[in-house]
Parts: sequence; structure tokens; C-alpha cells
Amino acid sequence: MQRTTRFLLAAPLAALLSVSAAAALPAQWQPTWFSAAQPVWGEGWVVPLGMPTSLRDVTLRQSLRSSLGGAQVRLVISNEHGSAPLTLGAVALRREGAGPAHAVRFHGQDGMLVPPGARAVSDPLDLPVAAGERLQVDLHLPQATGTAGFHWDAQEQTLLLQGNAVGRPEAPVQQTLSTRAFVSGLWVDTGHAPATVVAIGDSITDGNGSSLGADQRWPDHLSRRLAPCGVAVLNAGIAGNRLLLGGWGASALARLERDALGHAGVRAVVVLVGTNDIGFPGSPFAPGEPPAALAELTGAFRQLVEQAHARGVRVVAGTVPPFEGALEGTPLQGHHSPRKEALRQALNAWIRHAGVFDTVVDFDAVLRDPAHPARLDPALDSGDHLHPGDAGYRRMAEAIDLEALLGAPGERAEP
Repeated sequence: MQRTTRFLLAAPLAALLSVSAAAALPAQWQPTWFSAAQPVWGEGWVVPLGMPTSLRDVTLRQSLRSSLGGAQVRLVISNEHGSAPLTLGAVALRREGAGPAHAVRFHGQDGMLVPPGARAVSDPLDLPVAAGERLQVDLHLPQATGTAGFHWDAQEQTLLLQGNAVGRPEAPVQQTLSTRAFVSGLWVDTGHAPATVVAIGDSITDGNGSSLGADQRWPDHLSRRLAPCGVAVLNAGIAGNRLLLGGWGASALARLERDALGHAGVRAVVVLVGTNDIGFPGSPFAPGEPPAALAELTGAFRQLVEQAHARGVRVVAGTVPPFEGALEGTPLQGHHSPRKEALRQALNAWIRHAGVFDTVVDFDAVLRDPAHPARLDPALDSGDHLHPGDAGYRRMAEAIDLEALLGAPGERAEP
């Protein structure tokens, strides 16, 4: 039986974080939004990139949601997976749908040269932000620029505008994209030591199947639950991600340090991965790949926990949701088979009972159809039998025990 941390319900959750007004400190930079970078791909991949691979004299207008509020903000720009320096032009930040644009500067200057593979953090900007507030970022690329800091499944509309349209809300739209690029993080000054939870996983964590621009991913719902406690939730999901092997980006184990453990104030990582390790072999995504082995998956999970615990970070594991009938009737069908279902069941049994994780959230039990447990509940299915819809994502976040999530690493109590 999985053993989880238990606290007295009367104890305020904030006490677990040692966050109080007396502990307030100046310039405490809290990461409050994140987009995990992945490399771009060519025309040979099974899904289109959804974005030009080269951009010149254009403005990208992108939206994001801040988990927590603060008096100042800083923007993080990514040239990760870029092969050449990134020349930034003007950058501005504004409240979505209201108010003026505020110039974002680097070392007091408009724009910056970001080396290939690197990130850049802006100067502090006096722009008070509330928890849950949506912001809009304009970024001008004056020179020919290869797409980098790329994220395929934004669940937002990115607007591609001609020329320097920074701060011009009525600028004509050249193209509407479903991807992100370059903008990879937002920090806020909360005045308190950072407290962060990171969700890492595949397209289910990335929110595929949720309503565009509505912040209905399960990490968004978890963020709303944790905001009153002063805890930010960062979404490090990448569509197509796997625990063991790469594909649409580095494996979850390979990117654990960069995308999850490396953020300020990380208290816990919620990991939901394994669907694609099981489903990709023999499908259009990996047609010649042999089936995944249970021992390899459990060994990788054990290593993930070891690395997190060495950094003082708790690990919450999600069981793999059902996906019978996934992508049926599309060119991408082949995700499911009886053999793959047997492996999913075996992996979930291990996740529940091995005692490796600090606690477990049983997403399988939350999302499955009671009358047909190998399938998603139709009321929670986005329609592709692989990804939940808005109601399913909300249910996932509600299933996470906040006290078990934020306890001490390795601390357990009797069930």
C-alpha cells in the first residue's frame, strides 16, 4: 500500500511552507510561469511544426498566466536549442486586454544578444501583477532568426505581426500560431522566499484537449488551489514527452534538472509520464521501436526520485490514465493494443504499491470509465480518447492532496 504524509487538518497549510509576514524579504524572485523549450523539427516528422523555422523583422505577441502576484516582474527569454545568437529588439509587457505596454529592458537597454543555448533574464519591471492575471508579451525580432525556445503545444494563440509592432494593440495580424517561441518564463517579486511546485510530463500535462486561451490545464487548476498558500505552479509538460527516450524533446529524465529541479524554491515535482513510452512503439511516432519494458520504466522512475530527493524535493507520481481507442480514425492511430494495456496496468500497479514516491495521485482511477476501465470516462474525454477535456483536467487537479504534496521529502506516515 502506498504510504503518504499525513498532517493534522487543523494545521494551516501555510505553516508547512514556513511563509509568514514576519519572513518577508525584499527582491524575492519567484518563478510564476514557465514554458519548457524543445527543439524544432523538419518536414519528416508526423506532425507539422506549426511555425516558420526562420523569422525576420516580425513581432511575436504571446499570452501567459501568472500563478502568483507581486510588485515587480522579470521576463525570461530562451534561445535554448538555438544554433546562433538571438538578437532581441524591443520587448514589452502589458495586462492582457487592458492598460499600456511597458518596455522590458536588459541591463538598461532595449534588446539584447542572447547566446545560442542560453536564457536571458530581464531587468525588474515595476508592474504589479495579481495571482491568476493574464499578461501579453510583445517581442520584436529585427534580424533573421532561427526559431528557438520553442514550445509546440501552447494551448494559446500566438500572433505573428509584421515589423516592429511592440505595444501596438491594433497592429495587423500576419499569421495566427498555436505554438510559442523565445518567451519561456516570468518571475514576480513576492517579498517572500520562493515556494514552487513543478508539473512535468507529456501532452496531458501540457493540456492538449483543453480550451485554448482559457487556462484549463490540470496544472492551471492546481495553481488556483495553491495560490492562496503562496505557492506557484509551473507547467513543464511537453507534448510527446517520454520518461526514457526523446522524440519531441529530451526525455523527462534527461530534462529533469533544467525544467523541474532548477527553478527557485521547488518543493515538489508532480510527474505524469509513461503514456508515450507505452503507446509510441509500433505507432506512427516510433514504428520500428521495440515495446517498452516494465523494468526499464521502473528503473527510470527510481532514478528520477533519487535525483529529486538529493535536492530536497518531493516527488508525487501520477498513474497513467487509460487510452483505449486513442486517436482511432486518424493517421496517428496505433497508440493502443491489448499488450500495451497490460503494460499500463502493470506500471500503474507498481506506481501505487512500490513505495518509491512520496505520494501518489491516482489519475487512472479519476479519469477511467467505470463501465469500461480501459477507456477514459466519456464525460471527461476531450474526444480523442487520449487527452481529457476541461472537466477531466479539473478533476485531476482536485484529486491532488495538498498536504501530501507539500510535506518533507521522504517523510511518510501510516496509511
